[in-house]
Amino acid sequence: MDKGGDMASVSDFDPIAGSIPATKVELTVSCRHVPVQLSTLTCVLFSFPPVCVLYTQGIETKQWREFGRTEVIDNTLNPDFVRKFILDYFFEEKQSLRFDLYDVDSKSPDLSKHDFLGQAFCTLGEIVGSAGSRLEKPLMMGAFTLHSRTGKPTPSRVCFSLQDVATMQFCANKLDKKDFFGKSDPFMVFYRSNEDGTFTICHKTEVVKNTLNPVWQAFSIPVRALCNGDYDRTIKVEVYDWDRDGSHDFIGEFTTSYRELARGQSQFNVYEVSADGAPPEPIKRTSQALGSQAATVLGHVPSTSLATQINFTVAIDFTASNGNPSQSTSLHYMNPYQLNAYAMALKAVGEIIQDYDSDKMFPALGFGAKIPPDGHVSHEFPLNGNADNPYCSGIEGILEAYHKSLKTVQLYGPTNFAPVVNHVARYATTEQDGSQYFVLLIITDGVISDMAQTKEAIVNVSNRGSAHLLCHRIPQLSSGLFPYTHSKKKIVGAQHPPATCQTADWVRGAGEEGQNWAEKRRSEGGAHMG
Repeated sequence: MDKGGDMASVSDFDPIAGSIPATKVELTVSCRHVPVQLSTLTCVLFSFPPVCVLYTQGIETKQWREFGRTEVIDNTLNPDFVRKFILDYFFEEKQSLRFDLYDVDSKSPDLSKHDFLGQAFCTLGEIVGSAGSRLEKPLMMGAFTLHSRTGKPTPSRVCFSLQDVATMQFCANKLDKKDFFGKSDPFMVFYRSNEDGTFTICHKTEVVKNTLNPVWQAFSIPVRALCNGDYDRTIKVEVYDWDRDGSHDFIGEFTTSYRELARGQSQFNVYEVSADGAPPEPIKRTSQALGSQAATVLGHVPSTSLATQINFTVAIDFTASNGNPSQSTSLHYMNPYQLNAYAMALKAVGEIIQDYDSDKMFPALGFGAKIPPDGHVSHEFPLNGNADNPYCSGIEGILEAYHKSLKTVQLYGPTNFAPVVNHVARYATTEQDGSQYFVLLIITDGVISDMAQTKEAIVNVSNRGSAHLLCHRIPQLSSGLFPYTHSKKKIVGAQHPPATCQTADWVRGAGEEGQNWAEKRRSEGGAHMG
């Protein structure tokens, strides 16, 4: 092999410009207690070959399209399919998946020729966001959950798992000395083998200066980038002595596979770094690179240990500027035939984020309204009316509580964000290990009134815990509303009404329309508008 020709690829390697996107995930499917129909029970005694078919749903058309099939496994009610599904994963999209299970009766590719055993539905986000990136779903047929008829009735289920990240660490002993003055500055380069026998660079370690016994830092890499999902595919590792001018000296190389790297926690992986093929040297010797779970090759770290659970909280603006909910011009108008603007915003964001919250129980708050029983103004009240337990079950539970609140509270003001931010902060600051991430979605129609307090609250929580604030402003025609956006630690793009409009600290707009609205509210003395 021409080492000089390969050096350009080593020097020019840019991990950011890799050809394999990090959004590709590898999906593994297994089933437990596959149901058997009585008509096919006799077949179980001889052969019961299941196959799983994956369908994806179009975002626009909502039509199901076959994505791929697993291999057929003979005579088992608990198949662990080897063939993987490689999917493009997009956090911001709801990617619906359907898994159909069949009992294969012939070699025909026509699925209608085979016995349908059941199906399971989920989203890709559910799998990624579940604990350990492992999700179980009941096997359904129509509206019924199927049960195994072998032994006691055990629920049939389909298991999905993602294991797409490998974490490894290497050290080396007695490497060749390549520098005349001082020792070597070694680094490692990893190559994935291609179908045509060539190799593609996929990772490069850092340089460890002035040592023949380097210990490189642990690194993480997608398994697909390392071996294209084939655990037995050859992985080539080259070791170089770094030179400032880019003409790095070749020390040696070895080959392995991902399966070999991930053998087990107590087993050492030892590789000879052979200098064969390198330019002739006055002294040649063989070096060794050692790997073990304890100190060097960590093997595969499942994505469970890297997973972060999202805790999602929503806060809805109940200020009077939204208009009377009984009138069709109101942003809170409850149309029996379609969702209002607040409900649509909640579903658009919530249905994506809820997949990453394992218990699907979300605190739902309101602000800017007079609440029962005494009619005091609150900027942190539970939509379900239970201050001790403000949690709602899923996005549908939040929508139900939201609709009930519209019938019991009086829209008022001002538009204060700080109380709901501090509400989430009280929980976020108790989690410091990175395993919990708190997201607050504020849905509002107008300009914020307590800017200084909200800034302080955001900075405090982001300095002490893992939290993020999303603010969605509902557009309103001719409303004079001011846009408000922000990031984790700073607020940007906020604008305040002119001084002529500050007749109330919760005035929603500016200009003549804003003044007229303020005068009307002042003359009404904050009359009921909801």
